[in-house]
Amino acid sequence: MGSDCGVEQAWLEAAQTFIQETLCPAGSEPDVQLTQSVLDCVKTVWLSQGKNQGFPLPLSYSFVSVQDLKTHQNLPCCSHLSWSSSAYQAWTQEAGPSGTPLPRERLILLGTLTDLSGDLEQECRKGDLYVKDNTGVLNCELIDLDLSWLGRLFLFPSWSYLPPARWSSSGEGHLELLSAPVPVCPSNTSPGPLTPLPVLYPETASRLLRHRGKLRGVQPNLAGKLIRVSALVRSQKKAHFVLSLGGSSPAGSHVSIVVQIPAQLVWHRALWPGRSYVLTALRVVRIRGHCYRVWTTSPSSHLLPLKPECVRELELELDGPLLEADPAPLPMPSSSQDGDRETALVRNSTLLSYTGKVTSVLSQPAGLYEVDGQLALCLAYQQFHSLRKVVRPGVSLELQDVHLLQSVGGGTRRPVLAPCLHGAILLRGFSCQKPETQSFYQAQGASLYEQLVWERQLGLPLYLWATKALEELASKLCPHMLRHHQLLQHSSPGNPSLGLQLLAPVLDVLTPPGSTRRNAHKEILEEPHHCPLQKYTRLQTPCSFPTLTTLKEEGRCRAWAAFDPKTLLPLPEASHLTSSQLNQRVSWSWLSLLPATFHPAQILIGVLAASSHKGCLQLRDKTGSLPCLILATHSQPITDSRFIGCLVRTEKFQLVIERNVRSNFPSYKELNITGFIQKQQARVYIQFFLADALILPVPRPLIHSATSLTQAEPTHPEGSHIEQSRLFLLSRKEALMKRNLCLPPGASPEVPKPILSFYVSGSWLGGTQRKEGTAWGPPEPQGDGNKDRKVLLVFRGCSVRWFEFLHPGQVYRLVGPGPPTPLLFEEGGPSCTPHRPLELAGYASCLTVQDDWTLEVENGQDFPAALESSKALPKTPLDDLLSGNFTESLVSFSAEILSRTLCEPFPAPFWTKPGGARASRGCVKLTVAVEAADCQSRPHLDIYIKDPHLPPPLGLLPGARVYFNQLEKKISRSHNIYCCFRPSTYLQVLSFPPETTISAPLPHIFLAELLQGGRALFQARASCHIVSVFSLQLLWLCAHCTSLCPQGRCTRQGSTCPTQTCVSQASIRLLVEDGTAEAVVTCRNHHVATALGLCPSEWTSLLEFVRGPGKVALQFTGPGAQPESSTKVDEPLTLFLRTLCTSFSVLRPVVLSFELEKKPSMVTPLEPARLQRFQCGELTLLTRVNPRIRLSCLSIQEPKHPSSLGAFSLS
Repeated sequence: MGSDCGVEQAWLEAAQTFIQETLCPAGSEPDVQLTQSVLDCVKTVWLSQGKNQGFPLPLSYSFVSVQDLKTHQNLPCCSHLSWSSSAYQAWTQEAGPSGTPLPRERLILLGTLTDLSGDLEQECRKGDLYVKDNTGVLNCELIDLDLSWLGRLFLFPSWSYLPPARWSSSGEGHLELLSAPVPVCPSNTSPGPLTPLPVLYPETASRLLRHRGKLRGVQPNLAGKLIRVSALVRSQKKAHFVLSLGGSSPAGSHVSIVVQIPAQLVWHRALWPGRSYVLTALRVVRIRGHCYRVWTTSPSSHLLPLKPECVRELELELDGPLLEADPAPLPMPSSSQDGDRETALVRNSTLLSYTGKVTSVLSQPAGLYEVDGQLALCLAYQQFHSLRKVVRPGVSLELQDVHLLQSVGGGTRRPVLAPCLHGAILLRGFSCQKPETQSFYQAQGASLYEQLVWERQLGLPLYLWATKALEELASKLCPHMLRHHQLLQHSSPGNPSLGLQLLAPVLDVLTPPGSTRRNAHKEILEEPHHCPLQKYTRLQTPCSFPTLTTLKEEGRCRAWAAFDPKTLLPLPEASHLTSSQLNQRVSWSWLSLLPATFHPAQILIGVLAASSHKGCLQLRDKTGSLPCLILATHSQPITDSRFIGCLVRTEKFQLVIERNVRSNFPSYKELNITGFIQKQQARVYIQFFLADALILPVPRPLIHSATSLTQAEPTHPEGSHIEQSRLFLLSRKEALMKRNLCLPPGASPEVPKPILSFYVSGSWLGGTQRKEGTAWGPPEPQGDGNKDRKVLLVFRGCSVRWFEFLHPGQVYRLVGPGPPTPLLFEEGGPSCTPHRPLELAGYASCLTVQDDWTLEVENGQDFPAALESSKALPKTPLDDLLSGNFTESLVSFSAEILSRTLCEPFPAPFWTKPGGARASRGCVKLTVAVEAADCQSRPHLDIYIKDPHLPPPLGLLPGARVYFNQLEKKISRSHNIYCCFRPSTYLQVLSFPPETTISAPLPHIFLAELLQGGRALFQARASCHIVSVFSLQLLWLCAHCTSLCPQGRCTRQGSTCPTQTCVSQASIRLLVEDGTAEAVVTCRNHHVATALGLCPSEWTSLLEFVRGPGKVALQFTGPGAQPESSTKVDEPLTLFLRTLCTSFSVLRPVVLSFELEKKPSMVTPLEPARLQRFQCGELTLLTRVNPRIRLSCLSIQEPKHPSSLGAFSLS
């Protein structure tokens, strides 16, 4: 018993000390009466729970001050002095299975309830509520405030405390007062007025606003039922809100009252819609910028509950001149068509009141929540700073005059509740749940979201889409590429927000031009009501910002979904191809996807980086990387390495998917059977112009993950600005490929493997320079004077990342970090390796570029040596390119890629040994049209790319323009010129394939034009006449081994082919002339049917007749001569073909599309004209005849009109 008394005595002494230090005025004597009043109040509340276990004092509780809560209470908690344990357990059940209830602490909190934060002046009141003691003030929230409580000392029996986030240095916690506070001292409220208070009711007050004479010197009192209360609007100058009083009848008139006196802003927390109030000493003012008058409070106004027995109606005579009514707003002019279209699309929101419970927080900075599990709540169109820290799952809200918007689009599927300034958000119940622990980045962006609403004037559908877009950007870029606060910070003229810069191009298009800023007075006071939420248009999602991994997978899936071998091989052509030809033709294909092909359109965003493993440029985000090919502008490569690490945004790009397929289709009939595809791979990359992209520099210290970009630009310790550099003019660049390089001294004795590397050569421009502050010092003098010092730079290892930035004709600065090293860029230095072959090649030194060295592009106009060096790309003259002269075997030219194929069939023939030469990687063949300024036509060349240049560089696609440098020229056995890649080859993509391909018709010419001195067209068409048939061959071959197949059986000796599939092939040689020249035309396969004038069914029947013998060949030695045949002459098939080839069905006028049988070259000179004898009746004529031209048929068409026969129609 004695121990219990000792505990009580200690508790009482601690209570007295706390009350003296925390509640009594500083420096005053102990207030015994105050102490006793506090203890009595605590006892009363403690004993009210009924289950105090016989203890008259809450000995398990301790007193806590405001400062103690701020300093020591770092976790959310609650305290319930008047609750029993069972009551607390019942309360925590409201959290549900997914929520965590607030833990209970045994703390006693006392303080003064006030609307002053600290010792602020009255003018600084903003309508907030605080609990105050001697140690400090703490923001609090209370559901139903009685204005008589302000300035009084209270015991708070039930409350919750939510501390600020740990990462917030300036944030403060706040209190939630769960029940009415208990006054420590009794109230000294004065009794009501002795005489009834004269008041005006809303109908009279509304009429009084329109009488000119009755408004002077009148400050009446207004009484009525609170119809609505607006939001509390805060601006830089002052804050205000508007309340509306009405009569007892809902259909009666109401009057609005503006409250903007700082000391009266706290009324906003005390007003309760549906209750009746009296406002005293009101006056009438005119709102600046508006023509109407409103009631407003004066400094002497008071807010009182309406008691009918304490008021009487003031009688006024309202006879006199009326003021003019408020002018109606003028309708906005619009065209009838646009107006009808917009009217059909614009929807009206529904204005209603709603009470519900918050079930989820969608985005606290954006003011987005979920209510009752099915509605979205957007608080962004109000200033909800105080509610942001209160609203969480479990909070009950009453929404007065809230807008309901359905089907807003933009990715939002549920209906949305959104209050404007006209409505009010009233707190009706606190939550028992702990708030979700928010990381620093989750709470970022509140000011940016406010900027979208209040400055950018976004409508709700567009605002909801913008919040989703910013979340997408944060998830793909933060925190590895950007800091969250950097992406979502408030945008200002000197410090723009990256997030807003990324969204601005889309918002500028979708935001209606000339939109006015929101006016709070008009939005609240005008009738009918007008606000940004009243009308809306369903938003079609404008675009999305996919992650690079998602974009890559989507492109790969679409490419394989669109892969159809039958579309790659048209049926008339595919039916005559052997198995190896068929599989070769489908082994490589490509697909280009534009942003518009996605729904919604895709916008590409990533951080530009240079790969030290592949030597290519990449866009990177948090999910991965995507190779890219970038041109600065048309025909201009990217040279500035400062773009590394920048944020790139582009809406115009091509997503390229190169498909590689290994298949064993037996014939064209099985092309739809996917089982014959053995392996498929895809190479995905993007290509775009830098001029079409938005480039946003990102300060290096703010990049979170240094490892992702250190390969692009190595970082150095702070304060380390010691660097040295040297300028050089790049004259030649070689291919990026795996090479065998000499090992440096001290390297491992193991057999070295080829490593990825490339060479560049150039000349030093001056000596070594050292960094002096932020500028480079003068170059060191060179002992050899003005001697041209050529240098060969070797890029290997991590330094291959500079490959895409190095181009001939540019001046670069090679920068080496760290302390000054003697002869760093000189012969004999640590990075210089002597090579005897280099001396023979004229190079002064060979320098290996170190991994931590960097490159910077310089302005070449500042260096005379660079100006003397021609910036134009060197090109081989077309005469030298097409000649057989090999004094210049390395050639350079620009060309358009016409086609890209694999030269070797896939799979390799079955008799090929594994690992043999035929089983090696294929050879890529590019057919290009060479560009020549002085030539009407564009000669076609074949370029072959073999190991170690495989896979080919990015961008070698049909339709692309490419500059090839240092290709090796060769001549085939058929005297055709072709080129091959060499280690010294350098290429530069000049332009990407066009987005839309427009096939230009072939030029219509006379055959004699092909014999003129100028370079002839490679492909053209001519109107001519078939004079005779030289030869015809029809045969059936084994699709696998190409042996003859009489009766459909392969005649190959030895091994048996795995499939007994046969294909037909045909060829015919025709003599044609158009009155200017003669030509021998070779037609193959399905073109033979057109040449013979057979329809598809007749051609099919003819081939079936040939299937028996397997081969039919006719050779015509000349016009009128008997044909030579591989079969018996008297056979019906041979007789039919001989008759057909000499009939007018074949010998007829046609329009022939052709190409030269040999690619144009000057390796073999043209034949001279020959003498030929002609018999014309009895006259014998001898004349010179031009040599016959050899052509390959592309198509044969029947002439539409006789005049289309050209010169032949005149002969």
